[in-house]
Amino acid sequence: MLAALARHVGVGPAEEATADAFADAAQAWPRDGVPRSPGAWLNTAARRRAIDRLRRERGQADRAAALGRLEALDRVAAGTDHEPAVPDDRLRLIFTCCHPALAPEARVALTLRAVGGLATPEIARAFLVPEPTVAQRIVRAKRKIAQAGIPYRVPADHDLPDRLASVLDVLYLVFNEAHDATAGASLERPDLASEAIRLAKLLCVLMPDEPEALGLLALMLLIDARRPARTDAAGAYVSLADQDRSRWNCAALAEGTGLLERALRRRMPGPFQIQAAIAAVHSEAAGHADTDWPQIAVLYGRLAAIDPSPVVELNRAVAVTFAGREEAGRALLERVREPLGDYLPFHAADAELHRRAGDAAAARAALDRAIALSRNEPQRAELIRRRDALR
Repeated sequence: MLAALARHVGVGPAEEATADAFADAAQAWPRDGVPRSPGAWLNTAARRRAIDRLRRERGQADRAAALGRLEALDRVAAGTDHEPAVPDDRLRLIFTCCHPALAPEARVALTLRAVGGLATPEIARAFLVPEPTVAQRIVRAKRKIAQAGIPYRVPADHDLPDRLASVLDVLYLVFNEAHDATAGASLERPDLASEAIRLAKLLCVLMPDEPEALGLLALMLLIDARRPARTDAAGAYVSLADQDRSRWNCAALAEGTGLLERALRRRMPGPFQIQAAIAAVHSEAAGHADTDWPQIAVLYGRLAAIDPSPVVELNRAVAVTFAGREEAGRALLERVREPLGDYLPFHAADAELHRRAGDAAAARAALDRAIALSRNEPQRAELIRRRDALR
């Protein structure tokens, strides 16, 4: 809804009208019943809310023009119970939000909010920054789009490279939230994962020769292939080490591997291709004990060299430890303790390294910290199980 409406009125007004439509539904549907086509009802309500706002502000020429387009669209749509599908509306919105006139952090934060539907706490978790910082970035980005008159469209071919990195980051972070939900009763958000994969596929159609776009899609498919085995019948978390790999999605694994091979043939390695290669090494192993951890450690070393970050170093520390170099793994982990002090996976990894070293007390303390940071119920239950097992 937001993406379709933003095409006519811009991101900020579209967000306001969309919120108004849902507020209208919350009042009308309990009273009148759910309409036959809820999506069409909401789209119509949002469009008419936007028309009302524009009529109040019709003195400005640009808003008068937008009002005329919306009123014409409303007349065409009247009496129908469906809305015409515009398959790349969300992709247009992504490119609008990722305009180079916006600061990189603001681009990604705004797009995660507007396109991914992520809440401010979820975006703050992705950036490892306080929630008020994220909120300020989003407000400033919306204001900049309105003031600069940034157009709502997929840019021309020669403009795509300037925005590609931010677009890839957005899709990656949306998928991360889908794979490990920040909060709630479910470990994952499959609908969000499917949308991230769909948009990545659209991007690969738009830019078929871009190896990092192919690498990102490969990474998503290789990780998403494990989804059927990540929880048991009761919805409890199942670690990678304990998953029944026969339940992995073979078609997604094959598609992801093929895309990775296609990307690597370009001989332009990038962060997403390397992460996809790491996921491919996991997928090739018959079981957890058969995983080629030395190869994974080497790949994380390459990733750290071209895209250094504390999170990459954390994952590298785990891989190095599992490859048999426990002292080196501990040294890498300690190097990122300060920047990742409020990052749950750091404390879970810290606990695992302490457990492997035989220090149950330190492992329990690290798990206590991870439990305190968790707001996802299956994840929290698994952390509590691990802590109690140490007793």
